[in-house]
Formats: sequence, C-alpha cells, structure tokens
Amino acid sequence: MVSRRKLLELSPLGFGSIALAHLLAEESGAKRVITHNDLVARKGHFPARAKAVIQLVQNGGPSQMDLFDPKPMLAKYAGQPHPDGVEIHQPGNYNTLLPTPFEFSKHGESGMDVSEVLPHHAGIVDKLCFIRSMHTEHNNHLEGLNMLLTCKIFPGRPVMGAWITYALGTENQSLPAYVVLRDPKGYTIGGKQLWANGYLPALYQGVEFATTGAPVHHLKPARPLPPGVQRESLDYLARINQLHLDERPGESELEARIKNFELAARMQVEAMDVVDIKSESEATKKLYGIDDPVRGPYGTRCLMARRLVEAGVRFVQVTTKPGQPWDHHNELGKNMPVIATETDQGAAALVTDLEARGLLDETIVMWAGEFGRLPTTQRSDGRDHNRNAFTLWLAGGGFKPGFAHGETDDFGYKAVIDRVSVPDMTATVLHQLGLDHRKTVYPHAGRLETPSDVTVTGARVVGDILTNEVRAV
Repeated sequence: MVSRRKLLELSPLGFGSIALAHLLAEESGAKRVITHNDLVARKGHFPARAKAVIQLVQNGGPSQMDLFDPKPMLAKYAGQPHPDGVEIHQPGNYNTLLPTPFEFSKHGESGMDVSEVLPHHAGIVDKLCFIRSMHTEHNNHLEGLNMLLTCKIFPGRPVMGAWITYALGTENQSLPAYVVLRDPKGYTIGGKQLWANGYLPALYQGVEFATTGAPVHHLKPARPLPPGVQRESLDYLARINQLHLDERPGESELEARIKNFELAARMQVEAMDVVDIKSESEATKKLYGIDDPVRGPYGTRCLMARRLVEAGVRFVQVTTKPGQPWDHHNELGKNMPVIATETDQGAAALVTDLEARGLLDETIVMWAGEFGRLPTTQRSDGRDHNRNAFTLWLAGGGFKPGFAHGETDDFGYKAVIDRVSVPDMTATVLHQLGLDHRKTVYPHAGRLETPSDVTVTGARVVGDILTNEVRAV
C-alpha cells in the first residue's frame, strides 16, 4: 500500500501539482466560487431593471419575412433564382424566391410592419422591441431549441430559466422559482429538455404546472387525511431523507427532492389560488380570449403566466401546442394562420395586461422561435429552415418599445446589419435582471461555466436595444 505522502511524491505532475495549486491560490487570496442550492432571493451584480421573465417559446421556426420583416424584393423577383443560392436543409427545395402570401401594414406611432396574420400583435407594436438580425448555429429543431435556451446546440447545459433562478432565487418561497406552462395535449419537440437544469443543482429545473385539472400533479393526498397526519408524515420523511443525505453529501438530486417535499407542503394552498383564473374579471378573460375554443388554451397559459409573476415567480416558460407548429415546409398560406391565430391574442393580451397592472416595467416578455425560414420555395408553397436570420421580440424590462434593431438582406436570408447572436441575447436579458453574464458562473468539468458560454461565444450585451445604461462591471 502506498502512503498518501508517498503518492504525492510520486505524482509531482498529478495530485501533487493540484494540491500545490490549491495552496498557492489560497495564499494569493484568490476568490472561491460560491455556489447555491436554495431558492432564497438574491441580489445580482448591480441594480436590476427587471425582476422576472416570461418566455414564450414559439417552437418550429416562425418565418421572419411572413410575420415581422417584410421583403418587397421577394415579390419583385418572385420565381427567379436567389442570386447567391441558399443553404439547403431538407429535400424538396428550389432555389426560387417565394413572396409572402400575406399582406403587411404599418401600425402604431412607431409605424412598425406586422403581417395580417397577427392582428393583435399589430395593436401592441409600440410596446415591443424587435430584433430582426438574430442568427443561430443549427438548422435542426432540437439543436436550434437547445441553442436558443442554453447557447449550445447539444443537450446537457442549463436553460436560461435554470441559470436565472440559480443566480437570483425567487421572491415567493411558497411557489417554484421556475414554472413551465405547456399544452395539456402533450410536449413540444424536446420535451422536458427545454426546461432542464443541466449540471446545475436539480432544484433549478422547471416545474410543470397543468392548465386543466389540478395545477400540480400529486400535490394533495388522494384521500383526505385527519388533521395533523400529513404534517407528521412529512416531518418523518424529512428526517429519513436527511439521514440518507448525510451519508451522501453533495447529491443534488436528493437535496432537491427534500426541498421539493417542503415546497409542496407550502404550495398546497398558494399554488391552487395563484393559477385559478376564475377570480379574474370577465373583461380580463375576454382580453385573453379564454372562452374561445381556438385562442383560449394558449390565452389561458399566458394569463396564468401573468398571475405567477405577479405572485413572485422568477421565470415562467410558456410553450405552444405539441410538435413544432411554426414549421411550415408546405402550404404556408394555409398553415401559418392556424398557429398565428392560436397564439396571437394571448401573447398580445399578456403584454397589455402586464402594462395595465404596472408589471411590464419589471417583467421581460420574450417571444422567440429557434430559427427563421428561407426566402426560397420548398414543395412549391413552403419554406425550409434558416439559421442565418430570424426575428424575435422582447417587451418590458427596459427594452426599447416601438423599436426595431438590425436588418436582414434584401431577401431576408441573412442578418447583415447589427447582427445579434443567441448568446448576445442571453447576455442582454441577464443584464436587465442585474446579472453580469461573465460573472454568473458554476464550476463544472474543470471550468467555470457561464449562461452565455462567453469564453467561446464572445457574447456581449446589446446596449442599443435598452433604455437603461449598459453597465461595465
């Protein structure tokens, strides 16, 4: 058997060097990275402009030139080849320019262009900040969604909501910090991967709330229990779990399970009240289209999102119906109005309602898909995926209202002026929450990870889209 001292002597470039580096770091006064595994509300690196985020994930790849970025040149040169060719993703593509089948018109004092398929968006353009020069790194749906939410195309990294709740905790200890509102009919492509904690402690993954029936599964006992019995059972379970954890320190899944049992007990009253929209006025329900069979399901999730941030939840993620409903490879003129109609009113009502309640200034609403579409034809009347350009919008939280940032080329194929990457967008959202994306770190696999993966991506805060000063920290 080799002694510890002997092992260090025999391994000067291994364990010995690691120990020496640690001692030298301590002597030099190097800072130790402080990590969290709780939901206590924390301050950021500087005063925050906003304190909560509602993320409206439009999975499928909404077409920028059919919604927010009109391109008259597509009509002028319709049916002609794209002069430089385009990056083809799927079979059935033709290098011929395809004009939009929809009419555009200008709206609001800002004179913003919006497609006819989004009439409710047209009514709130003066509250929206459009980024027309977004670009990303992959043309597949899942990789694109991973990029949008984690700044990398592969799975395993924490999503934006996990990073934000890790860094800031939450203001309401009787509700989860990160809530997911999905369609009760099923999951979008990617499923639970879209709200995963990655290598962060499991406490920071998204918690699904249902929009029909009981909002949280298994929150209450299946059969009523006599007074005090549930509390005694939970206390006993907590003692057993703690003994188990004491023998296995650092097991984040187990730590999260213990904290979730405690949270569940507190949620039994508050969660039921927060997501119960029956108490809302008839005018509010009408605003969101709650009673409309087409618009109502998405509108309900948007209304619940407002109620959650109003109650102190830090991050709410709202998804569309299952699959990738903005994915229009064919029959664009017929299919896009379907998903546009389903989501248009709820998203616009959310922004309007937040403003009416004085919540928009402190809440960031983010509407985004994973990529855009090509300006050329696929299957005669559709568009293929396009990672080189897409449009997203943000509202509230210090983002410039009635403003359009950046431009694509004449055909909408590539972002060419004031380009914004997904990591740039992530860094900017975090900045508005008082977080420096470079200093929001977590040690993993021998390196300090950041939400924007800044050492690789070179992400920056896009100050031109903000009403507040960009702080150099």
